[in-house]
Amino acid sequence: MAELQLSQAELDERVAILKRFRSLLEKQRAKFQEYLNVLEKQEAKIAAQDADAIIAHTELEANIIENIGSLQKVIAPMEKLYQTSKAASYNLKDAIPVQNLKEDLAKLQSQVLIQNEKNRNLLKLHIVEIKQQINEMKNPYFGKRSIYASDANLGSIIQINA
Repeated sequence: MAELQLSQAELDERVAILKRFRSLLEKQRAKFQEYLNVLEKQEAKIAAQDADAIIAHTELEANIIENIGSLQKVIAPMEKLYQTSKAASYNLKDAIPVQNLKEDLAKLQSQVLIQNEKNRNLLKLHIVEIKQQINEMKNPYFGKRSIYASDANLGSIIQINA
C-alpha cells in the first residue's frame, strides 16, 4: 500500500536514478567492448611482431582501462542508490534491461580477461624469442683491439726541452 502513495517527486527521482544507472552501465559496456576490440587487434599485431603497433595498442589499452575505472567509481555508488531507492520495483519493464546490461558486462569482462591472458602469453613467447635472438647475435668487434685502447708497449714519459 505504501508503494501506491508515492509522491510524484519520489517517482521522478526513482525514474531518474534508473535511467542514469542504465546509461552508466551502457557506457561501461561500450568501453569493455572497445577494450576487447583493442585486445583482439593487439593479438594480431603481436603475432605480426609489429613493435610500434603493440606500443600504440598498449597506450590505448591504458586509456580505456582508466576510463573503465572512472566509470566503475561512479557506477558503484549509483548501484547502491538504485538498490536503496527501490527504483527497480518502480517499473519492472525498465529494470529488466538493467539486469541484461549487468549480464552482458559480466560476459564482456570474462572475454576481456581471456583475451588479455592470450595476449600476455603471446608477449611472453615473443620476449623469449627476442632474448634468444640477442644471445645468438655475434658481435663482429668482440675480442678485437680497439684503436682507442692504450698500448702497453708505448712509453709513458714525455720529455720536453725548452
